[in-house]
Amino acid sequence: MKLGNSHLLVSHEGPILSCVLNQPDRLNAFSDDMISGLMEALLEAEKNPEVKVVVLSGAGRSFSAGGDVKTMGEADASHLYDHVGKLNKLILKIKQVEKPVIAVVHGYAAGAGFNLALACDQILAAEESKFVLSFAQVGLVSDGGGHYFLSKLIGPYRTKELLFTAEPIPVETAAEWGIVNRVIPLENLESDAMDYALRLANGPGRAIGMMKKLVDLSERSSLEDILEQERLTQAIMVSTEDHKEGVQAFKDKRKPEFIGR
Repeated sequence: MKLGNSHLLVSHEGPILSCVLNQPDRLNAFSDDMISGLMEALLEAEKNPEVKVVVLSGAGRSFSAGGDVKTMGEADASHLYDHVGKLNKLILKIKQVEKPVIAVVHGYAAGAGFNLALACDQILAAEESKFVLSFAQVGLVSDGGGHYFLSKLIGPYRTKELLFTAEPIPVETAAEWGIVNRVIPLENLESDAMDYALRLANGPGRAIGMMKKLVDLSERSSLEDILEQERLTQAIMVSTEDHKEGVQAFKDKRKPEFIGR
């Protein structure tokens, strides 16, 4: 099956599935085609054992402006309800895929574009990039999970201020607040992001997938629940080939060669 469409470029290079938001003339504003294309790519990543990591980036001057302001006001409530429903399914799928999804941000990550990045497991951002919850500027509330993700990262008071004022967050502040994992010079962003993605791809895939699941589960679980989930998961992981390889490599004083099983 051919993945992608004119609004989402998809390429599979080794263990990396690269997805590029592709409406540069509209700062990669979301379209139904873009959302459906990304959903198809994530479903492929989920079922294809050759895919170890998904990398999400944007073409042109910015990562994504989120909703398309040029067409706002044209859609009725029913259409918007349906559109946001598709976005919600996409956000949930990013969280469900037991493989790392890395957002590579440059320029602006605005509105639902910011929230799309927040749904990912890691955010690598270029110097000079900015993040903004721009919904108040057009009289809307945040969608795409922004209220949920950001309040857990920076607390309710800072989140409300950003929502109420729609003021951009410079990348340095985003890094200080724990929103961004790494700040990288723009000219090195693509190569450094791919190096990082390959590092994860060469890791113990099943263990990394379960780590993602457990961390995300901890957001809505008690300590007792997480301890029990860790206990059950560890009992499964101890029999994996990657665990045996990791132990043997440690004994042999060499770098392990994980296979994701």
